[in-house]
Amino acid sequence: MTMELSADTSERPRRRGREERTRAGAASHAVRPQPRRPFPPTPGVSEDELEAIHLASLRVLEEIGIDVLHQEAKALLKAEGADVDPSSDRVRFDRGLVLSKIGLAPQSFTLHARNPQRSVVLGGDHLAFCSVASAPNVSDRDGGRRPGNKRDYQNLIRLGQTLDAVHLWGGYPVEPADIHASVRHLEALFDMLTLSDKAIHAYSLGKERNVDAIEMVRIARGIDHETLEREPSLFTIINSNSPLRLDIPMLEGIIQMARRNQAVVLTPFTLAGAMAPVTIAGAVAQQNAEALAGLVVAQSVRPGSPFGYGGFTSNVDMKSGAPAFGTPEQMKAALVGGQLARRYGLPYRSSNTNAANTIDVQAAYESVFSLWGAVMGGVNLLMHGAGWMEGGLQASFEKMVIDADLLDMISAFLTPLAVGEDELAIEAMREVGPGGHFFGCAHTQARYRTAFFAPMISDWRNHETWREAGSPTGYDAANRLYKARLAAYEEPPMDPAIREELTAFVARRKAEGGAPTDF
Repeated sequence: MTMELSADTSERPRRRGREERTRAGAASHAVRPQPRRPFPPTPGVSEDELEAIHLASLRVLEEIGIDVLHQEAKALLKAEGADVDPSSDRVRFDRGLVLSKIGLAPQSFTLHARNPQRSVVLGGDHLAFCSVASAPNVSDRDGGRRPGNKRDYQNLIRLGQTLDAVHLWGGYPVEPADIHASVRHLEALFDMLTLSDKAIHAYSLGKERNVDAIEMVRIARGIDHETLEREPSLFTIINSNSPLRLDIPMLEGIIQMARRNQAVVLTPFTLAGAMAPVTIAGAVAQQNAEALAGLVVAQSVRPGSPFGYGGFTSNVDMKSGAPAFGTPEQMKAALVGGQLARRYGLPYRSSNTNAANTIDVQAAYESVFSLWGAVMGGVNLLMHGAGWMEGGLQASFEKMVIDADLLDMISAFLTPLAVGEDELAIEAMREVGPGGHFFGCAHTQARYRTAFFAPMISDWRNHETWREAGSPTGYDAANRLYKARLAAYEEPPMDPAIREELTAFVARRKAEGGAPTDF
């Protein structure tokens, strides 16, 4: 498929490797193992400084507290020993209560997909990459930027299914806004569970949406309720309303998901200078306090339920107030967030972000910087790994392919370097000798097809050949590649009886009105 991107390349091994790799995206093939980190994560602060942030967070919870807007959650916390102000929503957490909940959640767990080969480990040295999620708009070069809709939503699911770098879904890649909100979750999750066989996410936007998602993934996996509760099969992202507030839908999500032993990932949205202090140390201390408050709620509902520590601290442009991503400040916060997650023995969530409005150098370098901060910080769950644009307001077809290439590069980098007798290549150097070249030696000939990473996007031709081919850009390549993958997409198989049961569930819940809305 990628041969259209270059001229006269059939004799070049790296080009053949790229073509074969692209074709494999749509064909039935073995699922690649999850990437694992072969080296320790990079700390952002010293152990003493980390302890200072931890203690500052405990002071925030004890002295200032968190607004908890959910009555059942307040009653639960009061029963656990929290100081619940009867005249307001303020809840203060004694540090002993907080510390008693640390260590209950598993340090790692498996998130089960309907295709067992697609299940992912969250925690330890494992990395799992999600697609972009929750964007209100979608774009490609042909159609431009447009509101989210079902057709583009389905095509982004199809595209992500073909990309090995996308391990699971972190939510709807784009919001299918042309489906009424009362039944949107039913149609969107049905598409996600049938057009793809990867692990999924449930939005915490009221009890009905959580309960429906739990039941739909149970049906799709073909398991009973007891198995579902033994085997976490979906996760939810809980965003605290920074600063220092947990609202009703988010708390309902913690309660419903933790009650069924499904994964909760608490992620404060702490933009330094806006919803958090302007200093990164202060912003991370607030992030940590909000995350620990969510941990207390989840572990009070069901001790030992899977819980992830989410970091999403970046900064704003102090001239305009606009969110900024891929900044040095975001990278520092990602390193410290990972340290805190490891201190508490929790899987760590971070993100691949940028604030660019189009696919250009800004989109590239901000993504690389945010991704590198996450990876070096010890990320286990990378949200928005492929396709995020415009500070999360836009999902891009071309960017999904570009990011998948970048994530594959990261995975290749994380593959441990082999240093054995064969890799040291003494015999190859003996064969070639001084002044020769290694193109034709036996060592090279036996390995040249798979010796190096073969990117989908990079164009390594010389200037004259590239110009004769029409001077294609990376944007051109990504546009062609995403269309080729969609054309070659094959829907993953699903047992007809399971599909029938899933279809019947969706039809029944739609007839019942789905989830309540005010419009």
